[in-house]
Amino acid sequence: MDSKLTLKLNASVIQQAKQYAKENNISLSRLIESYLQAVTLKKKGNSKISPLVESLTGVIELENYNYKTDYTDFLSKKYL
Repeated sequence: MDSKLTLKLNASVIQQAKQYAKENNISLSRLIESYLQAVTLKKKGNSKISPLVESLTGVIELENYNYKTDYTDFLSKKYL
C-alpha cells in the first residue's frame, strides 16, 4: 500500500535528483523508495544482488569446471 511522505530537502539536491531520475527514466518517488529500501535492507543484513552483478551472471561459461576440486587444492596448499 502506497502512502504519501513529505520531505524538506535542499533545492539544489531536489533539482539534481530530478535530473538523475529523468536521465534514468525513473520517477523521483521510485528513486527515493529504492534508496530507502536498499538502506534498510543493508541494516537487516539482507542484501540484494545489484542490477550490474545480476546482468553479469552467466557471462562466463566454464566447461567441466569443478570448483570443489580447486577449493580442495587451495586448502591443501594453504594448510599443508
